Amino acid sequence: MWVVKIGGSLSRDPLLQTWLHELNELGGGRVVIVPGGGGFADQVREHQAIWRFDDLAAHNMAVLAMAQHALMMQGLCRRLVVAATESQIRHALHEGRAAVWAPFGLLRQEADTLTSWDVTSDSLAAWLANRLNAERLLIVKSCEIDSACDVEQFTANGVLDKRFAELTRDASYPLDILNKRDWPRVRERLLHAAAS
Repeated sequence: MWVVKIGGSLSRDPLLQTWLHELNELGGGRVVIVPGGGGFADQVREHQAIWRFDDLAAHNMAVLAMAQHALMMQGLCRRLVVAATESQIRHALHEGRAAVWAPFGLLRQEADTLTSWDVTSDSLAAWLANRLNAERLLIVKSCEIDSACDVEQFTANGVLDKRFAELTRDASYPLDILNKRDWPRVRERLLHAAAS
C-alpha cells in the first residue's frame, strides 16, 4: 500500500485532476491519498490570526479542512472512496479502489502531540503511513524540489513541517518528496510495482 500526500497547494491547480485520475486508474487497490488542507486550511490560519483562538481549535479546524479537500477530490474523481478509518481504507483497497483519507479520527478534545502547527498534513500523512504499515510514502508539492536535499534540509527550507523528520526517522518505507510535475516518475513506479 502506498500513501500519497497531495499538497493543498494543488487545490486550484489543473494538475490535481491528472494526479487524481491517474492514481485512481493505476493505484486502485494500492493507493491511499492524503489531502492537504489547501485554501480551507488557509482560512483557519487567517481566522486564528484575527481571533487568537488556541492551536487545539486550529488543529480541529485544519482536520476538517483536510476532510473538505478529500470531499472535493472525490467530487473531481467519483471513483475515489472517501475513508475516515483504517478499516474503511482497507475495505476500499480490498475492493480494488483508491481511497482518499478524511481524518475525522484526529479531531481532539484535548491538546496532544499532533495539535500544533508544527504538524501539518505532511506529518499526518507520515502518521497514517506508519499506522497502515505502508510500503511507500510520497509527498507531492507545488514548489521546486531539490533531489539532493534530505528531510532535515527540506524542514529547514520550510518544505516540510517541524515534526515530519521525527515521524519518518525509523520508517521502514521509502520516502519520496516530489514536485507536482513528477507524475511520469510515479506512473512508472506504479506500473513497475503492478508488474512485479
